[in-house]
Amino acid sequence: MGLFQKLKIGDTVTPAIDWEMTPEMTFGTFESWGGREQTRSRISGNERVYYFFIDNWEDEIKLCLMERGVKHARVLAEIKAPEQMLRDCVAKQGTSSLFEKSYAINESVKEWLVANVVECKDTSCVIPILEEQLIEDMGPALPSLADSDFQGEVLVLPAEHGIINDDEIAAVMKKWNFFDTEHNPGGRFENHLADTGDGSTVVDQRTGIMWQRTGLDITAIRTMQRNVEKLNKENFAGHNDWRLPTMEEAMSLMETEQNSKGTYLSLCFSKEQPFIFVAAQRKPGGYWFVDYKQGRAFWSSGTIPGGFGRLCRNV
Repeated sequence: MGLFQKLKIGDTVTPAIDWEMTPEMTFGTFESWGGREQTRSRISGNERVYYFFIDNWEDEIKLCLMERGVKHARVLAEIKAPEQMLRDCVAKQGTSSLFEKSYAINESVKEWLVANVVECKDTSCVIPILEEQLIEDMGPALPSLADSDFQGEVLVLPAEHGIINDDEIAAVMKKWNFFDTEHNPGGRFENHLADTGDGSTVVDQRTGIMWQRTGLDITAIRTMQRNVEKLNKENFAGHNDWRLPTMEEAMSLMETEQNSKGTYLSLCFSKEQPFIFVAAQRKPGGYWFVDYKQGRAFWSSGTIPGGFGRLCRNV
């Protein structure tokens, strides 16, 4: 197995294969964080697991190598294997619905892989699948801070960590006229976004807040807090006072309609942080989030899988 561990597939060097992982187990492992993974490991948002599976979605049956992580799935390579062996493996697993055409390998396929891929110097049967690099649409150019025509007064939003009860959340939305599909569908908060010129941040001149255009990957609240500290130590975008936004600050970015990327945000913000932590806890328990994909605030546990982060700071 050592040789295969060092096999380079595109730009990826694959670690050890998880021979126990199957397509059936992946939802509990990587989507809901349940099942056997609750006891067998604690996978962080950046860790990856590698396993083989049989793809029978199309006319041509395929043996593939999958790279899987939390909210992440990528087929790294196709393995040119005997077709009849793969069909026999699928046939032994019984019938499946039209929408379930990914199968676990059996012992015969595993033995073939060990002999012909894992412990074989000839890796010509491994065909890398190159991932297409998609460039996200970040919308039309924003006015620069120097060229901005904003003349209004800055509206100062609450910037301290808060406690919000369920019966208080609607009042928060209505007080500031924030759009929320559940609590205030008639709301509309007007922003005035300007480009800082560093490629990473924008400033809302209406609130005097600087925002990350992208953000931090999904993780639990404690890890998120450590990641914020790390980003400040690295002086991200020339500043070291980045923090999680309050509920009011995060909701101030909410648009009234979904954009072409499927989020209730200005196009200048990445879609890769669909719901984010805010600096607010729920009484009697839980953490508040702002969901830019559903256009609402909601609460949940701050542990696994947690949430994404889009940090802010006062200008």
